[in-house]
Amino acid sequence: MTCPTIKNLLLLDADGKRIAVKYSDPETATVAQQLAFERSVFQKTQRTNARGEAEIIMFDNHLVVYKFVADLHFYVTGDINENEIILATMLQAFFESVSLLLRNVLEKKTVLENLDLVLLTLDELVDDGIIMETEPNVIANRVSMRGADGDTPLTEQTFSQALASAKEQFTRNLLR
Repeated sequence: MTCPTIKNLLLLDADGKRIAVKYSDPETATVAQQLAFERSVFQKTQRTNARGEAEIIMFDNHLVVYKFVADLHFYVTGDINENEIILATMLQAFFESVSLLLRNVLEKKTVLENLDLVLLTLDELVDDGIIMETEPNVIANRVSMRGADGDTPLTEQTFSQALASAKEQFTRNLLR
């Protein structure tokens, strides 16, 4: 038994141009190889209707799971023998994490304005092909550094906890 691995995570625009990518596949070591792979995957998938649910294709000894939203194309690629459910789970985690961080405004312009968050999301998802996390809320909290100092994220606080936290921050700002 081996650990499931991801060959790459791709976020491309509506023209197939790279926005944010992360590779761990030694077969695509150079930028030229990566761009050729991205171009060929985009050409193979651009005519499909993957707007609502994720689609899966077998392509050039790769298993590719992908989803399109507005002018963004999300891809997760694994080995041909990889489990499709794991790849689909990774795609959903990738998509939902970015969606949470960008407050459901998924368009190229917003992604480019917040590219640092998207790149950190890629790092939280996968490290050298090894899946690190698949829970979108955990990934979004880590990327945005909420809860890093032990505080509970605002979305998970009760009203009284949120009020106490706001009062504490207000007091700290007054004392500066």
